[in-house]
Amino acid sequence: MEPQPSSSKGTPTYFNSPKKKRPKSCFSVIEKNMVTNAYKYIKEAWSSNMYPYKKDMVKTTADMLGISVPSVYRIIKDYKENSQITPPIIEKNRPTFSDKIDDFTKSAIRRKVHSFFIKGELPTLKKVLNDINEDDTLPNFKRTTFYKILKHLKFKYIKRQSNHAIIDSDDIVLWRRNYLYKMKDFRKENRRIFYMDETWVNSGHTVNKTWVDPTVKSKRQAFLDGLSTGAKNPTSKGRRLCVVHIGNEDGFVEGASWIFESKSSGDYHESMDALNFEKWFEEVLPKLGDNAVVVMDNVPYHSRQQEKIPNSNWLKANIQEWLKNKNISFTDNEIKLELLRKVNEVKFLYKKYAVNELAKQHGIEILRLPPYHCELNPIALIWADVKGYVAKNNTTFKFERVKELLNEGIKQITPEKWRKCVEHVKKEEEKFSQLDHIVDNVTDKTLIINVTDSNSESTDTVNSDLE
Repeated sequence: MEPQPSSSKGTPTYFNSPKKKRPKSCFSVIEKNMVTNAYKYIKEAWSSNMYPYKKDMVKTTADMLGISVPSVYRIIKDYKENSQITPPIIEKNRPTFSDKIDDFTKSAIRRKVHSFFIKGELPTLKKVLNDINEDDTLPNFKRTTFYKILKHLKFKYIKRQSNHAIIDSDDIVLWRRNYLYKMKDFRKENRRIFYMDETWVNSGHTVNKTWVDPTVKSKRQAFLDGLSTGAKNPTSKGRRLCVVHIGNEDGFVEGASWIFESKSSGDYHESMDALNFEKWFEEVLPKLGDNAVVVMDNVPYHSRQQEKIPNSNWLKANIQEWLKNKNISFTDNEIKLELLRKVNEVKFLYKKYAVNELAKQHGIEILRLPPYHCELNPIALIWADVKGYVAKNNTTFKFERVKELLNEGIKQITPEKWRKCVEHVKKEEEKFSQLDHIVDNVTDKTLIINVTDSNSESTDTVNSDLE
């Protein structure tokens, strides 16, 4: 392979990127092979008089490929030590700040944005951020962090004259509208609607505030005066319990709770997996009765597909095999993009969720909540009551005792509490039904230019006044 001279300096180059230091993990196996082949070419084919020293050969290789000299040294060393090119080290994606925020906070942020539309105002980044940071029940955010959270929640920005406003993305609006339409039809048909969700508590789960006696300054003083030093504080969060349950206006479904210890210290969703969830769900379904509806969110373990559908990451041969099994004709001359187009035309026929298919066997239908709309799920309010019970009565911070309190908290939830929570959610549904019309009226007042598709939109929006 002959090197091609670049147009700028006449130096041979294979990469279009400018010379700069690249992270160790960014080179693919193919790129590393290109580096070693270029180095070998210079070492073996070119005159030793031209490059008498190794450093000259390495530098020429780096100049040819537009990478740094240390990168060439590292790749050549790796090749000599292992006699082959090792794959790049791929680091796992670190959770972003928005991933660490719980669903209740995300839902509260969404409600804050919507509250401006209900008042007939346009929600801007500055207005919403000020409103949230002044709310004692919500965490404080920096401007750039809050912007990223809004994008994570699938909000988009529209431009009205000199102002930017925050609205839900189109797919969220359509998902929510479809959910509300279906829920309205189910209620008209008097179908039994069950709500399910998961939550967690730690051994150290307790109330955030409590009464204290500021006059007691030490344990010795408390002992001498016959007083106490106040409530004991947990030394750590402790072990974590996860609970999955389902219920409706008649209360929790008897014998349907699933409580287990989480082995993960991160998001409790990491402790769940599709197969165990489906096993629990299959045992619960006979308890719900025919023609019931189950409302659930869209976490991955609720949405395992029975059959994997080909995508751009699949090998061409595997896509061809999938099409062949579906009796879909194709030719050997068709490229991968053409094969995927054929997949996209029929994938709706094969995209089936495992839990949906389990439910169908019992004459039950699944209705999925729009993302980050936990205010439409009454069990979210129920969990707040249960966790409050655990927090108020947890004085030992021992794992077994917390497990007892969790069961007690579930048992103290009466059908009357469930009915109140369901009625509250019905009011929220009505608000959302009206909200989308309000958004249309507010945003239709002047010409709107959608700016979310621009590559420079992120920087422009954050740096703009956004009054």
